[in-house]
Amino acid sequence: MQRFHNPRLLYWNLGNGKFEDVSDRAGSGIAAAHSSRGAEAGDFDNDGNMDLLVMNMNEPPSLLKNHSKNGNNWLKVKLTGTKSNRAGIGAKVRLTAGGRVQTRVLLSQSGYYSSSDARLHFGLGSAASVELVEVTWPGGLVETWDRLKPNQLFSATEGTGRKIP
Repeated sequence: MQRFHNPRLLYWNLGNGKFEDVSDRAGSGIAAAHSSRGAEAGDFDNDGNMDLLVMNMNEPPSLLKNHSKNGNNWLKVKLTGTKSNRAGIGAKVRLTAGGRVQTRVLLSQSGYYSSSDARLHFGLGSAASVELVEVTWPGGLVETWDRLKPNQLFSATEGTGRKIP
C-alpha cells in the first residue's frame, strides 16, 4: 500500500488572498511520506502555537507539534452556551486587536475525518491587548467583552457579557 504515500504540503497564508508553499521549511513531519486524509489545527500543548493532528490511512494519526518561537501574541476563546447549545456550536466570534478584525465560527466539524478544537484561536501578532471580543450566539444574543490581556484562554459564557441590542 505504499503507492499512495506522498509528502504532505503546508501553505502559509500571506493575508492578501495568496498562499506560499512552505513545506520544505516545515520539518520532517511534513516531508515524510504518508497516506494522509485529514488534518486539524489546534494548540494541543497550550503554548499558543498551532499544532497539527493529521489523520493517516492504515497507520496512527500524526501529531505535529509547533515549537517555533516567533514572539507573537494570541488569544483562545472557549464558548459556553447557557440558552443556546452548551458547546456554543454555531456561534460567531469577532475579535478586534491592533486595528485588525478577525472572525471565527465554531463548527462541530471542519473536514474529512476531522474535527476542530472547540477553543477558537486568534493570532494577534504584536498587538499588546485585545480591544474587543464580540460573540453572536446561535440563539441571536450578541455580547461583548473588552480590554482583554493576550496569551490566555478566555472563557465566554452566554449571558455574562455586555449585551448589544
